[in-house]
Amino acid sequence: MDDAAPIESKSPPLAQAELDILTDKLIEKLKSVFDPEIPVDIYELGLIYKVDVSDDKDVAIDMTLTAPGCPVAGEMPGWVEDAVREIPEIRSCKVDLVFDPPWDPSRMTDEAKLQLNMF
Repeated sequence: MDDAAPIESKSPPLAQAELDILTDKLIEKLKSVFDPEIPVDIYELGLIYKVDVSDDKDVAIDMTLTAPGCPVAGEMPGWVEDAVREIPEIRSCKVDLVFDPPWDPSRMTDEAKLQLNMF
């Protein structure tokens, strides 16, 4: 698809202040989704690899799981989409599961490591 034309935005570019506010709201919503096997949210676990917000306020998220065989692999992306769609300013959200690079505990925040006694 290298020949595909870039998608033209119908909206003016987001102002940095507006993007900062949306970023804070996105982080808050991502922190509301928990891995059911680990009592830590997916943001602190480092499962969120990339979040893109278009000028039209469409959100694209790349995330992973702690293990490819995770029992909620089919459900967790939907949980993330549902949480992000609670933000009134967001027009749409698409979550893709990726496994490259593989997740490892070094991706966790210090807060997550503290919660799991991993220091």
